[in-house]
Amino acid sequence: MYKNLKIGVIIPAYNEEKFIGEVIERIPEYIDRIYVVDDGSRDRTGEIASKLAEKSSGRVQICRHLKNGGVGKAISTGYRACLVDLMDISVVMAGDNQMNPAQLPKLLDPIVEGKADYTVGDRLSTLGHMKGMSYWRRFGNWTLRWLTRIAAGNLDICDPQNGYTAIAYRSLARLDLDHIYPRYGYCNDLLVKLSVTGSRIRQIRMPAVYGNEKSKIKYWHYIPTVSLLLLRDFLWRIKVQLFDQNKIKPVKITGIREK
Repeated sequence: MYKNLKIGVIIPAYNEEKFIGEVIERIPEYIDRIYVVDDGSRDRTGEIASKLAEKSSGRVQICRHLKNGGVGKAISTGYRACLVDLMDISVVMAGDNQMNPAQLPKLLDPIVEGKADYTVGDRLSTLGHMKGMSYWRRFGNWTLRWLTRIAAGNLDICDPQNGYTAIAYRSLARLDLDHIYPRYGYCNDLLVKLSVTGSRIRQIRMPAVYGNEKSKIKYWHYIPTVSLLLLRDFLWRIKVQLFDQNKIKPVKITGIREK
């Protein structure tokens, strides 16, 4: 447990045999449950994760999709498992070893202290934190940042593509997990939906981490696809604001300054 709260970590994984073992083994001991969602991998991802699960006395749980459904769908599967197990906070960490476990307390503490319902890593507010990020990726992130701001109606959003997040049980239980976008773009979709439901969102500054992993995102396809998703999200938000304002509560995204 972390400060008397149950914490679950969700690891969506698709063909991550090179990294999944290290990712699981690096999870801190205070994490109560690790949910590895094998999203139809065709390599040894599931086999490696299963061997570690057998040695974990139930701490590591394996969820399997027979077919690849996308990272958003994998995370929704993990979220459902966290709800069933009554995890106070549910964290998402990628299976490609890009997310530093040492940053976990920064994501957890605002929720533990009652200052936030959803925390998300922010690599884009500090130039030094973007070291290793290609200029093409920076451009894509900048473009989708502004589109997400417009879709969510919040100009404070900084790094909507960051998948390193934590969410409180109360906010997770309010989400319609059946309608979360199933592929890359789920993080933008979640920010819009959480804003509409009034969840308190806090951004946590942290550096980008890039190693030997190869991104599965094809930006020439990704940016137009997510742009269309955000247009739909924008129209949905306007519809809710006009016809069902009871669902709308003020939401402010704030940042945590690093010492």
